[in-house]
Amino acid sequence: MRSNGEQSSHHHQNHFQSTVSVQKLRRFNTLILAFRVSTFCLSLASSIFMLTTSSSNSSSIRWFDYQAFRFVLASNAIVALYSFFEMGVSVWEISSGATLLPEFLQVWFDFGHDQVFAYLLLSANSAGTELARTLKTTETCTSTNSFCVQSDISIALGFAGFLFLGFSSLLSGFRVVCFIFNGSRFHL
Repeated sequence: MRSNGEQSSHHHQNHFQSTVSVQKLRRFNTLILAFRVSTFCLSLASSIFMLTTSSSNSSSIRWFDYQAFRFVLASNAIVALYSFFEMGVSVWEISSGATLLPEFLQVWFDFGHDQVFAYLLLSANSAGTELARTLKTTETCTSTNSFCVQSDISIALGFAGFLFLGFSSLLSGFRVVCFIFNGSRFHL
């Protein structure tokens, strides 16, 4: 109210959310959660496969002998930790209907980190792929050596984790665009 009794034109608007809109938002957030769970599982599995990769010979090669394989392990472990954190954030958002951080920060945090970690995974797994291809042209990889098979599995799981993190990035990008145009993380 102004001092002369008129209402201010800049009054606070309450957003009405229909049941259908709330259900759409919950479905959208559940889809993001599914992608984050998938990314977590695949990145964790990739890390475990690389960590347990060894040759059948006692004096043989190990994953930590190669910088590219160390990069694959570290990148997938970092993404697994990030995805675990984001799973918790997603569960919080689904259960409470609010973001953990202020909405402006949350949408940009999610989008920025999804982008950075997706490119980190792509870079690491590409480096690992090139090393694995190079090792196959040497005597390191033979038909009886499990080292190369396990490293191939680890890299493939890492690429699958990248794919699901990419999907999460698309959805978090959609949330950023909605926030920019509507002032809310989801168009209701």
